[in-house]
Amino acid sequence: MRVILNLIWLIFAGIELAVAYVIAGLILMITIVGIPFGLQAFKLAGFALWPFGRAVVRARKPGVVAALGNVLWVVLAGWWLALAHIVTGLVLCLTIIGIPMGIANFKMTSLAFAPFGRDVVSRDSLDSLPGDAVTVR
Repeated sequence: MRVILNLIWLIFAGIELAVAYVIAGLILMITIVGIPFGLQAFKLAGFALWPFGRAVVRARKPGVVAALGNVLWVVLAGWWLALAHIVTGLVLCLTIIGIPMGIANFKMTSLAFAPFGRDVVSRDSLDSLPGDAVTVR
């Protein structure tokens, strides 16, 4: 089921969102200061391509640097990437088949706002990881 959802996701939302993340990453990596932000954008691009069967896990103690990075991220790129998730989610929810993918988009909105201090892992490895997880089913 995950493969089918991922293929439908790829066609209707994944490619567009991944391209948006890659463009944001390339723009952010122009300066040396923006490299960590660009790396986060590339990590999110991979997650946006194939989200079902993967989960986002928060770090135990992200720290002040991650919080500051998230604040800067929202200002630089997070707000329009989150807006892209919301718009895509609303469009996908217009059809019955698109509802699970629309819900996945809404779940990914929080990640678009705060990517620092989080890791993308396989859902199969969630049992062995500490902390809470935000999963996309």
